[in-house]
Amino acid sequence: MHHLILALTVTPSPNPTGTLRPGLSEDQVTPGTWGFVLTAFIVILTTFLIVDMVRRIRRVRYRAQVEEARLAAESGDAPGEGDSAQGGPGSLDGKP
Repeated sequence: MHHLILALTVTPSPNPTGTLRPGLSEDQVTPGTWGFVLTAFIVILTTFLIVDMVRRIRRVRYRAQVEEARLAAESGDAPGEGDSAQGGPGSLDGKP
């Protein structure tokens, strides 16, 4: 426990010169232009995939709602099912 407290209280000193270690160039430690282009491409591709997935999920949900409504209408309009066969509130012809 004391090691954790000691590690949190000790602040590492920053590099006073602000330069890279000897033998390293800036090209070796930065992604550069190609890294940025590749990252931007992945972000755009992911955005399009998410939008397409949401669109497909919404379409499936709407189809399920339409199918449920169709099944409910079929089961309510079947002959011999109470007042629908007699022209009651569930009939399609509108006659009481």
